Amino acid sequence: MNTAMWGKAIRVIPRVDKQEWDSLDLVSRWLIATRSAVLVMTFNAAAIAGLLAARDGRFHLVPWLMVTVGLLFAHATNNLVNDLTDHAKGVDKDNYFRAQYGPQPLEHGLLTRGQMLAYIAVTGAIALAAGLYLVATRGQATLALLGIGAFFVLFYTWPLKYVGLGEVAVILVWGPLMVGGGYYVVTGDWNWPVIVASLPCALAATTVLFGKHTDKLQADRAKGIRTMPVLLGETNARMATIAMLTLQYLLVFWLVATGKFSFLLLAVLGAAPWWWRAVQAYLQPRPAAPPAEYPPGIWPLWYAAFAFQHTRRFGLLFLAGLAADVVARRLGWVG
Repeated sequence: MNTAMWGKAIRVIPRVDKQEWDSLDLVSRWLIATRSAVLVMTFNAAAIAGLLAARDGRFHLVPWLMVTVGLLFAHATNNLVNDLTDHAKGVDKDNYFRAQYGPQPLEHGLLTRGQMLAYIAVTGAIALAAGLYLVATRGQATLALLGIGAFFVLFYTWPLKYVGLGEVAVILVWGPLMVGGGYYVVTGDWNWPVIVASLPCALAATTVLFGKHTDKLQADRAKGIRTMPVLLGETNARMATIAMLTLQYLLVFWLVATGKFSFLLLAVLGAAPWWWRAVQAYLQPRPAAPPAEYPPGIWPLWYAAFAFQHTRRFGLLFLAGLAADVVARRLGWVG
């Protein structure tokens, strides 16, 4: 049991060779194979749904826990399916971008196709079991949410990502589906203000994907993968990401100004220095090589790295501000 690797795999995407892989325990291998470092964005969405339910005095622990487990394992399943699909279509061959910034289990010989299918089956079964439990205990409308989630898990990589709809899917999944749907499952009600409150973090997750797809724009174009940045072109994709980074804060300002949330949500301003660093990076064309001061082990990620660092901080501060808002309202300190 390698708990040090567990912690590392949750923070970053470790680069390991076959010898090190073979020495790892099963949990470490699963965390690396599923790229668990990015699952923090999904946990944030589940946590937001729970906090919004608590804010309305309608939080129920067991449904929320099952929502969280279901969402995390669904995201993990999608990452595995993504790698399997791209491997089967030959996308990741010849040191393609995905195979450079972290281990691609199939391309690097860490897993056989049969083993990958087993990872997908077990991970997906856990997500499905959580979903079916919620369908059985929270009503049939939950079945529609489960079906929509399964659609995005199975078809994000192909065809959605190939026709410029992957980025749109991420906004829908990390906003209305995860947060709005999670709130519905926990409380039994659909709430449009909750959907609006989900958008800042949905946009944050989308900036990471936009950044990654902009980083590998040339490689995707050569492979015939028409992501949104490929369709927009690099300059427009960079400007679109800056717009999304900024819109996150404008939405928070609107939520506070309209009285839907207290000033405590402005805790997100603590992420502003990382917003500025990201904006500065996106204003310039991607460098041909990493600068001397660039942290090792991250390249060829460039735009995605800046977006990810901002997203982690923005998401955590959004959660902190929302939690403080919930407590303050319970204590009668804010209206």
